[in-house]
Amino acid sequence: MSSILKIGMAQISPVWLNKEKTIDKVKSYILQAADENCDLVIFGEGLLPGYPFWLSITNGSEFNSQIQKEIHAHYIKNSVQIEKGDLDDICKIAKEKSIAIYLGIIERAANRGNHSLYCSLVYINELGEIKSVHRKLQPTYEERLTWSPGDGHGLQVHPLKDFTVGGLNCWENWMPLPRTALYAQGENLHVAVWPGAERNTFDITKFIAKESRSFVVSVSGFMSIKDFPKDTPNYDVIVKNAPEVLANGGSCIAGPDGEWIIPPATGKEGLFTGEIDFQKVLEERHNFDCVGHYSRPDITKLTLNTERQSIIDFSN
Repeated sequence: MSSILKIGMAQISPVWLNKEKTIDKVKSYILQAADENCDLVIFGEGLLPGYPFWLSITNGSEFNSQIQKEIHAHYIKNSVQIEKGDLDDICKIAKEKSIAIYLGIIERAANRGNHSLYCSLVYINELGEIKSVHRKLQPTYEERLTWSPGDGHGLQVHPLKDFTVGGLNCWENWMPLPRTALYAQGENLHVAVWPGAERNTFDITKFIAKESRSFVVSVSGFMSIKDFPKDTPNYDVIVKNAPEVLANGGSCIAGPDGEWIIPPATGKEGLFTGEIDFQKVLEERHNFDCVGHYSRPDITKLTLNTERQSIIDFSN
């Protein structure tokens, strides 16, 4: 049944800013998804080791603040270093269980000096191979105080059964040109990852589905005030102004006709699953295909730069 894909949406909180413990939690949900016969399991934006919620509640823009420096340093120390094998155990499980994974991480990028952070979306295929690392093109608002802007190298799609899957981080999903870059490569299953807010996923998930005539899966994190570990640097400052719920979820799936397969799930952690049928893509493309028979490349065309950006090039 290569036309049927079962998807697991892991709407969970991290063990916030604790890389090792969050990896353990991610692994447990991958195993749960495999036990439920999922072909693909997806985690929210920056889930490993967590979204920078402190910025908006601790005056994150204060220049040269010792508090901000200490939290940021803690964030760096708990960020993901792919080249050093931080994702090896996750890749091993993917291979053993033959399950593909989209995982939102905070990446400490070796090719950018190893001290700056990127909000990255990693695709691991069912053979346990990391096939793409997409660094968020433009951090949003306060995110710019801790994340660096990415590049187009990770704007890639991947085969999965009969489907072609691609993904974007959070408000990138509002950007028409990155969406088009994925559509034009044959995407028909779009993955949108979020830190966790139904106000975002409710509208954009259905819109992208209608625009692309593809399946769209939005996966959000979940975060409440009790999920801040008490050993976090400046914990008291962080929780002083924190709301009870910082991310309420909103994970959902829309079909190529723009109708709900699974409406937004809010207010709880969990693994939510659903099945999609590739046949529906072909049916809906009959009416509209924005990069196919309904496009005019002789009039409008997109240029995509996929070069991985680095500050240094070595030459012999």
